[in-house]
Amino acid sequence: MTKPSLELLTYNIGEGAAAFSTTRCGADEADRYSSFNINMYCGDCPEHVSACRQLLSETIGIALPNIIVPHQVHGTETRIIGSEYLTLPQNIKDMLIDGVDAMMTNVEGVCVGVSTADCIPILLYDEEHRAVCAIHAGWRGTLGRIAHKALEEMRIAYHTEPEKLKAIIGPGISLKNFEVGDEVYAAFEQAAFDMEAIAEHQIKRCPDATDPSKAFQQKWHINLPLANRNILEHMGVKPENIIQSDVCTYDSTDRFFSARRLGTESGRIYTAIYLK
Repeated sequence: MTKPSLELLTYNIGEGAAAFSTTRCGADEADRYSSFNINMYCGDCPEHVSACRQLLSETIGIALPNIIVPHQVHGTETRIIGSEYLTLPQNIKDMLIDGVDAMMTNVEGVCVGVSTADCIPILLYDEEHRAVCAIHAGWRGTLGRIAHKALEEMRIAYHTEPEKLKAIIGPGISLKNFEVGDEVYAAFEQAAFDMEAIAEHQIKRCPDATDPSKAFQQKWHINLPLANRNILEHMGVKPENIIQSDVCTYDSTDRFFSARRLGTESGRIYTAIYLK
């Protein structure tokens, strides 16, 4: 088991909240989980996950039970984490965040976050009403407009006004590296996304092709960070209130996990936010 080490990518989202993404600080190329992973659903050994969670707790000063890591399923289910959640038995807590891809809270000292390795993590901060939200937006979640749904939930639960909201779009795969099939492109098109803005047809060379006519192929690429930014702006979030990391996980596996580069049996980035 690799001894965990921790270096955080932090974001300046406001005085009343702290936001960050974990990195692969000190990564061992032969170990797809090194050196820091707190996700228990990606094949890592429980001892390493526990050690990493303890290190994170000590680093950010948040009690271990208050660091919430949902079991994501690439859906659009959201969950409100209230103070009563913290009093429940662990098995009930686990059940409540199983199948959840976005979480929000207005409880101080509760860290809500999502796990990604190419998918797009989004953090929201309502400074006026003291509430935060973490969203996991892979291509399926983006297609289902999970960011829209989560913001609507915040509006209902906390009276959040989008134009006053601050947002972070964390490390994820870039348009250059997010190649998709025609069926995925068609799904986004049918869902009324602005395909001229978020998609690009690229020519890809196939070095193993024996037929010269198939030496080059055209593939669609989709800009997931931009698609989610457009959703936020459409909801009323001001462009100047959106912080974008511009880190491509596929190109940066020395510091970040990438499922497309390392395989699905590898670690996850934890992008999270909490109220101080």
